[in-house]
Amino acid sequence: MANPLNTQEELFRQLRDFIDRMPSLSTTVTKVMEVCNQPNTSPNDLNRVIALDPVLTGHVLKLINSAYYSLPNQVTSLTRAIIMLGLNTVKNLALSTAVLGTLGKETSRCLSMDTFWTHSICVGVTAKALAAEKKIPVANREEYFVAGLLHDLGKIPLSNCFPRQYQQALDLADLQRCSLVKAEKMIFGFDHRLTGKMIGEKWQLSPAMIACLSHHHNPETVDEDKRPLVATVALANLYANIFEIGSAGDIHQEVPAVDQIIAAAGMEWSRVASLHPTVLAEIEKAQIFLQITKE
Repeated sequence: MANPLNTQEELFRQLRDFIDRMPSLSTTVTKVMEVCNQPNTSPNDLNRVIALDPVLTGHVLKLINSAYYSLPNQVTSLTRAIIMLGLNTVKNLALSTAVLGTLGKETSRCLSMDTFWTHSICVGVTAKALAAEKKIPVANREEYFVAGLLHDLGKIPLSNCFPRQYQQALDLADLQRCSLVKAEKMIFGFDHRLTGKMIGEKWQLSPAMIACLSHHHNPETVDEDKRPLVATVALANLYANIFEIGSAGDIHQEVPAVDQIIAAAGMEWSRVASLHPTVLAEIEKAQIFLQITKE
């Protein structure tokens, strides 16, 4: 008789419980996202929300004064930082530092978290560089960085909740030289895209961000309005895996999936590969996101 603990339903129930117990995003960050989604929000509105949270205020000021932005003069005023960066960028910075503060300290028995976060930062930086190549407006590029940074979040609870089975999935992917997503599906009956979607819904992330968490291996299946962001993150993920910058356990790429992602993103691979020097330089600057949240 099959062990009931190993049925797909039971594994899914345990995972759902695990995600339900995960900390929510702070009230301030939820409020920041709310305020920024209102059409007539001003920098003062955002300033009033962030100023109530000294930790978040510190993060925003530390980021604007870091090498990530390379500004000539130090910024000491939160209002000035918000005006200089723009509402959208500040919203995304608040979200990314909050998520890293919540999950950045997690450990895993199956994945090296140092290489996991290096992979995640590489995907974020590459997605932002690709957005620039595609002439995406500057105000929206930070969203590409954050979506890339967070795309693989679903692997954290999956590997923490079921370390034995997750190690089996990693071994199976290596043995069969297939994608990790396919191996996860064979072991669990579902994969980290579903887990990512569950986290995104719990934290009330934007529909586009949830689409990145749940479709970064199959961007061609998302609604057209979300496809530019999801396809760009999918391409950035492919880049990080092929160039082996960090690792989130996905070491084998399957040709049909690679071709589909490149087609969905609508960009020649040679153009993507030419960004390599830029990406390597930017990864170093973006490490500030992890440093800030560990303080």
